Amino acid sequence: MISKQLLLTYLYLLVYILLSSGVILYNKWVLSPKYFNFPFPITLTMIHMGFSGMVAFFLIRVLKVVSPVKMTFEIYATCVIPISAFFASSLWFGNTAYLFISVAFIQMLKALMPVATFLMAVICGTDKLRCDLFLNMVLVSVGVVVSSYGEIHFNVVGTVYQVTGIFAEALRLVLTQVLLQKKGLTLNPITSLYYIAPCSFMFLFVPWYLLEKPGMEVSQIQFNFWIFFSNALCALALNFSIFLVIGRTGAVTIRVAGVLKDWILIALSTIVFPESTITRLNIIGYAIALCGVVMYNYLKIKDVRASQVPVESIPDRAVKDLKMEKRSSDLYVHEEVINVGKNGWNGSAPDITVDEEAPLIPSLRMSHLGRNQLSSHSE
Repeated sequence: MISKQLLLTYLYLLVYILLSSGVILYNKWVLSPKYFNFPFPITLTMIHMGFSGMVAFFLIRVLKVVSPVKMTFEIYATCVIPISAFFASSLWFGNTAYLFISVAFIQMLKALMPVATFLMAVICGTDKLRCDLFLNMVLVSVGVVVSSYGEIHFNVVGTVYQVTGIFAEALRLVLTQVLLQKKGLTLNPITSLYYIAPCSFMFLFVPWYLLEKPGMEVSQIQFNFWIFFSNALCALALNFSIFLVIGRTGAVTIRVAGVLKDWILIALSTIVFPESTITRLNIIGYAIALCGVVMYNYLKIKDVRASQVPVESIPDRAVKDLKMEKRSSDLYVHEEVINVGKNGWNGSAPDITVDEEAPLIPSLRMSHLGRNQLSSHSE
């Protein structure tokens, strides 16, 4: 008999997969000239940031769901501003890619995310260049190259935008680990939106003024309030769905859900957008890249488990005994919290899968702390 907690966990995973796929397809539909015809990706991203920032302000300052963290000018200038800059860049470039290439091909290119994150972590000194991980990165890269070669509607501009967005997001992830956690600052999704969304909005204003504002003045724009409101609401809901999923499952479950989501999204995109054609070479290349991603995930999870203290202390044994009394569906949650509490941040590249459409959930440690704040307030 499946327990109620396990059913709830599966429900959260389903909601996450549906929202993540829905936001990507919705963005493509809004931006595509063949459909809603709003070819202004920076404007769309600014709408998301402005809406998220206002909701976060309302939740923190009016409803007081969570308390704002102690933010100094030094932390804001050295941490929040650079992270917001790369966050805004990743969303800008990623959304612009929808104008040139298909959703299916974008998902195939996103297989490069572990490669980009690993390279950025090595460059920033938070991870070491290892032979096993390097070979996995080569396998992923070969798979993406094969998939790109098999793309019928290959577009250089769209591919460059997407790959640039991936590397910008990878650098943001590494900076989040290095800067925020080094300062001891913990952010949950609400406080992340509260501080990062307005700053990202300001960074996007400059390219919007130079690149999109002149075009918006001369073109006839169809602005439908409910379309943009529902689009921004879906993006916001995706942030919170990832937060809930991370709070109830382990890293392995989230990674499996992410892979499943990518395959579902590729299949759905060919139905929603019939002009998207998937070739046999696309599938073969993506399968090769996926093998590298799965192996990379396995090695990173193995590293996390190996970094745990092998000798059980008395408190650890007591905690282990307590866990044995819990239901099996709860083991993932408590084990992750305890492991993070013991080890803290180990200085390596981020080990949790981050959804590119809602990348404000930086790590397990920060997410669990945020979850504890929310649950303590509701009680």
